[in-house]
Amino acid sequence: MGTPPGYRPSAWVHLLHQLPRADFQLRPVPSGFAPQEQEYQQALLLVVALAGLGLGLSLIFIAVYLIRFCCCRPPEPPGAKSPPPGGGCVTWSCIAALLVGCTGIGIGFYGNSETSDGVSQLSSALRHANHTLTAIDHLVLEMVERLDEAVRTELTTLEEVLTQRTELVAATRGARRQAEAVAQQLQGLAFWQGVPLSPVQVAEDVSFVEEYRWLAYVLLLLLELLVCLFTLLGLAKQSRWLVIVMTVMSLLVLVLSWGSMGLEAATAVGLSDFCSSPDTYILNLTREETGLGSDILNYYFLCNQAVSNPFQQRLTLSQRALANIHSQLQGLEREAVPQFPSAQKPLLSLEETLNVTEGNFHQLVALLHCRGLHKDYGAALRGLCEDALEGLLYLLLFSLLSAGALATALCSLPRAWALFPPSDDYDDTDDDDPFNPQESKRFVQWQSSI
Repeated sequence: MGTPPGYRPSAWVHLLHQLPRADFQLRPVPSGFAPQEQEYQQALLLVVALAGLGLGLSLIFIAVYLIRFCCCRPPEPPGAKSPPPGGGCVTWSCIAALLVGCTGIGIGFYGNSETSDGVSQLSSALRHANHTLTAIDHLVLEMVERLDEAVRTELTTLEEVLTQRTELVAATRGARRQAEAVAQQLQGLAFWQGVPLSPVQVAEDVSFVEEYRWLAYVLLLLLELLVCLFTLLGLAKQSRWLVIVMTVMSLLVLVLSWGSMGLEAATAVGLSDFCSSPDTYILNLTREETGLGSDILNYYFLCNQAVSNPFQQRLTLSQRALANIHSQLQGLEREAVPQFPSAQKPLLSLEETLNVTEGNFHQLVALLHCRGLHKDYGAALRGLCEDALEGLLYLLLFSLLSAGALATALCSLPRAWALFPPSDDYDDTDDDDPFNPQESKRFVQWQSSI
């Protein structure tokens, strides 16, 4: 298999590809990328299920820890005003966990950007490939139309002018046959014409899904950032109600983090299987979707010395025919114009058409070469298998740090708010406020003294 320029499977691809896979019956599953196979689908779903198992274990651990804290702590002696020992350690452990969560949020933003950049590179490569394929079809259509027009008008006019010289008429008819042969050969070069698969449509679908994926992760990251910041604010101000609300929100974000972790892990595993050997799957899929022959697909996807150009024969025949037409027109110009001055105008028009056709033909030869489309194929693989996969791994690290930090915070927050003084809800009130309970009590004492 030919390797696209600049693409080599990374160490992460090899590492993830070597991980064992199993279906729901825990039977081994080959690591080859086969999304249409039920066993392979079950293997990826099992990766998602492992994240669900991790969520369940986390919730059980948090519940057991909080039950033990609520039911097994020793009763406080009456009149005790000093906080129990270890309270500062609990608060600082909660703060440290939240700071780790903030670090994970920064990693998540970077991973989300990397994934978006990789998908954008994939979409850009698909659009450039579509531009090349469209340009090939357009050039072929333009040259065929020019040659057909020349056969219908200039060559027909030239035959009428040269009717008195049979040898010149024969040369003109030979040029007509050559032009018709070139047009017929060129029509076989527009291999993408009528193919139902559109790279632009694929790029638009990928960009549409990526836009909503990017937005969903930005919202998740912002939600966790707000939870961390407001929790730190509640701890700093010793606001019990704020900490209680953020504890509930932390539980919600914990569930979302484990869910995103499962999706990221399954996607990374599947993507590593694809990126370890993408040529076989892409060739089979493109053959099914387009109906193109294996010789054409192998030429463009592999692009090596072992695969010959399937259009080489048509290009050679067309080039020879164009050269023959050019030499025949030059012979007619030398022999016919001195005797038939009216033949000069159609001959000049034919020469102009032939020059334009030859220029377009050289451009078509360059576009039909496998280098351009194979370069787009390599750019798409680099975007998907390097940037996008790297971004997924950073998002996976974010979810892991987020889940660990939130689980630690959920264990620490109830113990932290239990240490808050009972008057924490009135800490921010103004001393001169008549609705302040302390001020109201002093007002009543003042009235009694009067």
